[in-house]
Amino acid sequence: MSSAAERATAGSLVWRLSMKWRVAVDRAVAPLGLTHAQYVLMASLYGLSRSGEQPSQRRLADRAGLEPLYVSKLARTLEAAGLLARTRDPHDPRAMRLALTEQGLDVTRRAIVVIQRLLDQLLEPLGGQDSPRTRQFKDDLAALLDTPLDPLTAQDKESS
Repeated sequence: MSSAAERATAGSLVWRLSMKWRVAVDRAVAPLGLTHAQYVLMASLYGLSRSGEQPSQRRLADRAGLEPLYVSKLARTLEAAGLLARTRDPHDPRAMRLALTEQGLDVTRRAIVVIQRLLDQLLEPLGGQDSPRTRQFKDDLAALLDTPLDPLTAQDKESS
């Protein structure tokens, strides 16, 4: 670990890693005509569709960790590009159901391969994707993601 990393806060390191990953993914999927956010949406939709689901935009937003309004915007863009189909939910006319088109499936599968190679590079220092250190790292990240954060509570504690 570099001396700069040793002096950094955990929050700073999380930020820097997330930005490093975002930039790397953006660059990796750009040749496929995608952005990082579009990739996340399409890969999440791919995963849900493999289990037989044709999710609503809201369900996909929850799965992808994106805001529903942002998913709606991304879905419209991907639909215009011919990668995704949006249809009205017959049981809820306010909801849209999403599915990858054949072209979308092809692009998503190719993007997943590219991102898996990138993930291999990222996790190599931990012993690779299947190493015990990586499994622990994933568990730690999941625990942090499951921890609710309330900026108002943090401010209250500071002023006490």
